[in-house]
Amino acid sequence: MTMRSHTVSRYSLDRLQRTLRNGQRKYPPHQVEVEAIQHRTKHIYHKVYFPDDTDEAFEVNSSTRARDLSRDITVRLNLHSGEGLTLFIKILDKIFSVPEAEFFFDYVRELSEWIKRTRPSRGAAVGAEFQYQVFFMKKLWVNAVPGRDKHADTIFHFPQELPKYLRGYHKVSKSDAIRLAALIYRTKFGNSKDELSLVSHMLAELVPVNLVKIQSPKDWSKSISSAFQQTAGLSPDDAKIAFLKHTHTWPTFGSTFFEVKQTTEPAYPEMIIVAINIKGINVIHPSTKEVLAIHPFTHISNWSSGNTYFNIQIGNLVRGSKLLCETSVGYKMDDLLTSYIFLLQSSIGKRSVRLRVEDLRGRPRMDQAQKDMEAKGTDWRHVDKREVHVQLSIIPQDRNKRPMDN
Repeated sequence: MTMRSHTVSRYSLDRLQRTLRNGQRKYPPHQVEVEAIQHRTKHIYHKVYFPDDTDEAFEVNSSTRARDLSRDITVRLNLHSGEGLTLFIKILDKIFSVPEAEFFFDYVRELSEWIKRTRPSRGAAVGAEFQYQVFFMKKLWVNAVPGRDKHADTIFHFPQELPKYLRGYHKVSKSDAIRLAALIYRTKFGNSKDELSLVSHMLAELVPVNLVKIQSPKDWSKSISSAFQQTAGLSPDDAKIAFLKHTHTWPTFGSTFFEVKQTTEPAYPEMIIVAINIKGINVIHPSTKEVLAIHPFTHISNWSSGNTYFNIQIGNLVRGSKLLCETSVGYKMDDLLTSYIFLLQSSIGKRSVRLRVEDLRGRPRMDQAQKDMEAKGTDWRHVDKREVHVQLSIIPQDRNKRPMDN
């Protein structure tokens, strides 16, 4: 065997050296990698989709980890920071966030294998790979101050916040709805007034769904046209930032919303909206949009999730309470909650409030609920095929928890 007779021998040697440097993969090559080798190409370009309906191709190789690809995207898009931004993989009808330390193709392969195990198909060929798409989006809304990073505002913040606003998850006054509708119109059409006559026919794109019927389409059109005149001079991008600056003051800004059925709290309606954001878990009335309760992360002692539920324990076992929710997206709620907890733990660590390895009794400052849980010997984390329990006071250092393990 010589370098001359085998054209891929140099590439094979380079890959071996990268493996020695970066660590060993856990899975065999993905079909995309196999096809690249068969076509004798060293470069694999993967399309990544963004919330503003744009996409770009990025090079991914066998040793690329999620954090490497995220860093490349952050640099390419000229973002000030990649904090809170995450890669997501959509496969069939599910979307999973990719742990930053995972090899990219390992995680795609693992998702495919998991789908095969949980959804066997008689017609599927042996070894067949599932089609998937890769997205890069804001997952954790930290330091998302409108106007600080124009690129982040226009590519991620505005296009991700707008759909949540239009679905009616926030508590919005009529005057706010009119002003924001004018800004949304300007993001679509700029200074053009030609489409103002069509406003009454496009209210679903301008006004939250729960507010559309509070006045007639004609009155909406008149009010929005008047507000449009007051925003003269704003470019479409300026209007997006103005929209964000207005909504940034709301307590539910930057939330991920889940419509669930709760079965434990008689004071709440049966159907509630659970909003998870940097402040904790918010319980929202589905009709009035009033925030019924806010549970900071430090008050959540443990939680569990499965295919049909998401449950949390608030406070300690003696004087605490539970919120049991029926939902098909418990894995998303679990993953998001875990990610925020890890982020806060990391922030504490950066401020030098860490566990001391040499002193097992050393602990970061804990609230009473955490102390009570430790006193009862409930420092545990149990994982099985159906559910995941996480005890806040001893969250492990492994940040690569997989949502599909739930």
